[in-house]
Amino acid sequence: METPENETFRDSIGTVTEEGKRAWVFPKKPSGRFYKYRKWVSYGLLAFLLLSPFIKISGNQFLMFNVLERRFNIFGFPFWPQDFHLFVVSMIIGVIFITLFTVAFGRIFCGWICPQTIFMEMVFRRIEYWIEGDRGKQIRLSKQSWNAEKIRKKGLKLIIFLIISFIIANVFLAYLIGSDKLIQYIIDGPFSHLSTLISLTIFTAVFYFVFAWFREQVCIIACPYGRLQGVLLDTKSVVVAYDHKRGEAENGRKKFRKNEDREALGHGDCIDCFQCVNVCPTGIDIRNGTQLECVNCTACIDECDHIMESINLPKGLIKYTSEENIKKKTPFKLTARLKGYIAVLSILIGLLTGMLFLRNDVEANVLRLPGQLYEHKENNIISNVFTYKLVNKTIKDIEHVSFKLMSHKGDLKLVATHDSFVVPSQGIAEGTLFIEINNSALTGDRNKIKIGVYANDKLIETTTANFLGPRSYK
Repeated sequence: METPENETFRDSIGTVTEEGKRAWVFPKKPSGRFYKYRKWVSYGLLAFLLLSPFIKISGNQFLMFNVLERRFNIFGFPFWPQDFHLFVVSMIIGVIFITLFTVAFGRIFCGWICPQTIFMEMVFRRIEYWIEGDRGKQIRLSKQSWNAEKIRKKGLKLIIFLIISFIIANVFLAYLIGSDKLIQYIIDGPFSHLSTLISLTIFTAVFYFVFAWFREQVCIIACPYGRLQGVLLDTKSVVVAYDHKRGEAENGRKKFRKNEDREALGHGDCIDCFQCVNVCPTGIDIRNGTQLECVNCTACIDECDHIMESINLPKGLIKYTSEENIKKKTPFKLTARLKGYIAVLSILIGLLTGMLFLRNDVEANVLRLPGQLYEHKENNIISNVFTYKLVNKTIKDIEHVSFKLMSHKGDLKLVATHDSFVVPSQGIAEGTLFIEINNSALTGDRNKIKIGVYANDKLIETTTANFLGPRSYK
């Protein structure tokens, strides 16, 4: 896009004044077709976000990210510490997916899907519009002295903001510790779990601070994804853009005058009404080109289309398009860069799918007891002591679990338990076992043995371990 002569706006962000103070943004209430679509998408995602911790599939919470216990549920699939590689692959897929869409369609994720934008624009700002009014009324209320009206409106707004922040904090906690545990804590009473109450208070304060004061600064200053767009975007990326060729023409933009032949005067279709600036939630002028602060929310598209319609000019002065399309009318197509991202994404999705299908419901680990050597018994028997850990990833108890030595002839004995035991649902069974093998069956001082894990005499998992024997044996 053509570079404006005055580029000083790029020297600082739009929400900071020349004196370095916060420039509070009072965006005009948006309306239009894109805003209507965004509301549908946002309310669907809000429902998804609020309900996901309380939905269960086969007894597993639909989404859970229990960092403390290192347990994660993604779309009903439980991931344990032993499945960390699957979780990492899932996260990489998510990052590449967002990167792909950023290269192709700019910050569409920020404007349409990001929880920060959805809560800010579709919940908190709509409450603000309801209580304080549109842009003009909010500015006047901010400037007026603290009288009864201002105290009533500001107080009501902040109380509602605090209640919503508390609800969001509870949902956030449900993602971290699990909805069942959260509900149990609520039933027990807040003071029965002081550490959880403190965490909930901190989360509420953070959300309140973000949505009541920090607001669009999160997208501009705190979010690293916004900084990445400058690296990911190119001239072929489809973003919310101002058609400068149509809007400026030869002699630039000009205020609208009825019955004036703008084309004959060499002026573009932009009438310099500043409505695209007034409606912007980050306070930028989209006519200056793609900027760091722009989250592709489409509010300026709706507002400009309304202005163009009211003065009988074609819509689309601001639209979803690329710099290449504005300059050369080049249609969108898959570039080599996009094809590369799609190929990598497809490979990773295929890899993850295969790994999920090959994933067992039970994870078994058998390790030699640290610091213990072998024991030489009668009849040339060599004995090793091992610890075992079985992880049950299902929601059902696994009963009548036993071990059998598969690779060598020998005896396997459990310590302090019967020949079989139970692995609890989504739990762990641990213990100690002895393995005894005749020295003649060994091939050296280190022997890899294979152990089968059985449930009701059905093989459900296999694992290996190192068995020590006499060094002198050949």
